[in-house]
Amino acid sequence: MGFARTCSVALVGVEGVVVEVQADLEPGVAAFSLVGLPDKSLTESRDRVRAAVVNSGAAWPSKKLTVGLSPASVPKSGSGFDLAVAAAVLGAAERIDPRVLADIVMIGELGLDGRVRPVRGILPAVLAAADAGYEQVVVPECAVPEASLVPGVSVLGVRSLRQLIAVLTEEPVPEEETVPGEIRPDPFLAGLALPGTGLGTGAVGGAHAPDLADVAGQHLARAALEVAAAGRHHVFFKGPPGAGKTMLAERLPGLLPVLGRGESLEVTAVHSVAGMLPLGHPLVDKPPYCAPHHSATMASLVGGGNGLPRPGAVSLAHHGVLFLDEAAEFHSSVMDALRQPLESGHVVIARAAGMLRMPARFLMVLAANPCPCGRHGRGEDICECRPSSIKRYRARLSGPLMDRVDLRVTVEPVAKAELLRLHTGAETSAVVADRVRLARERAARRYEGLPWRTNSEVPGHELRTRWHVQPGALTKAEDDLDRGLLTARGLDRVLRVAWTLADLGGRDRPSANDVNWALELRTGVRRGATLEGIGR
Repeated sequence: MGFARTCSVALVGVEGVVVEVQADLEPGVAAFSLVGLPDKSLTESRDRVRAAVVNSGAAWPSKKLTVGLSPASVPKSGSGFDLAVAAAVLGAAERIDPRVLADIVMIGELGLDGRVRPVRGILPAVLAAADAGYEQVVVPECAVPEASLVPGVSVLGVRSLRQLIAVLTEEPVPEEETVPGEIRPDPFLAGLALPGTGLGTGAVGGAHAPDLADVAGQHLARAALEVAAAGRHHVFFKGPPGAGKTMLAERLPGLLPVLGRGESLEVTAVHSVAGMLPLGHPLVDKPPYCAPHHSATMASLVGGGNGLPRPGAVSLAHHGVLFLDEAAEFHSSVMDALRQPLESGHVVIARAAGMLRMPARFLMVLAANPCPCGRHGRGEDICECRPSSIKRYRARLSGPLMDRVDLRVTVEPVAKAELLRLHTGAETSAVVADRVRLARERAARRYEGLPWRTNSEVPGHELRTRWHVQPGALTKAEDDLDRGLLTARGLDRVLRVAWTLADLGGRDRPSANDVNWALELRTGVRRGATLEGIGR
């Protein structure tokens, strides 16, 4: 009779649970049983592990073998348990000292030839191991940079089961010859966008990042982008095709500050679980940009799938930008599903296999045409849409959803003179991003010691009672509230935008001009406000 145990990690959404992998050998007819609520891919590990052990030069025990995954109540899926199962079996067979295995967490898939392959979710798995007090993890060699992002954990990267056995038994470590293309992780796991999903990973950028200076004209829309970036306020661009709505949205990530260490780890964990980490960049340090097609399903937008749900677009855009072009073409139920994450900053998904919570604090940009043909308001002879069609088209964006959008800007076609001007003198993204950074620093100092960092996160009650605007600044906003033009939520959001405008202008408190400008950005009705401290 032999017994050994080691550990691995089960991922539930973007959070990990440490699982004890136990192997027990008893006299009897040779058999291999795997228990502990495994799914289909994990059940198949019996064949993978057996072949990997034999092809690694170790003897497979000819006894009754039972492998248990504890706690048994936690659903376990994927092939990341292969390495731990193989090590536990070899420990029970006394090929490896069982005492060496007890305090090691092992994550990796085994090929039939014994090679260790990468799996999704290495970072959140190692984070879970560190939180549980484990100090040593074993991962595939190509996943070492990702696993090493977690401080206080010793990471051992192995290329094959043979190498792991040698390390644990203090034998000479064999050299594994490099198979062409092996250094490059599997494309499905290595950060390449999944075909057909319309989901991008990482900010639009790189060596040729879109610059705000490329935008001709559109002074109001440019100012709205700056306000959105400074306070993390959601934006709605409405205008005819070709006016520049998509061009503006693609430049918003370049205005956002670089992610902090904690934010980077959160974003990287989500992208790791989704198998969409950028190749060669284990840490995502720039705000992600996600632009799903308007045919996206509910599961692809908010998360879902068979079994335990996977991250959707709202989670892939965590701490970044979610751009929904042709917003009125999305299914209305899909759009309304955004209401909860817009308020809470996370999404809770319930399925028969379990319930989980995934982060979803994103900056949303909506873009839509004024009517199905896109030419409404440009002359009676141009638009051919019926009034009923225009009404149905606009009704696809529900009132409760739009009430959560702080900035609503009409993007008009660019005048010929501005479009053909050789030197527009428009500010670059770097100049605007510097003002955004200073505004966020002012807000961070104001909320020091509190759970908020940007104005859009602060509850309206706190803004009204703890931080006061200048006397008489809310006169027009209160009038709109009395007349039903603003909801209570709308008033709170106007206050948040007013504080962002004050931060951009370097003022200690919002003035009447700041509040009126915030009202104008929300309602589109002129309030006599002027831009102060914002470039044009």
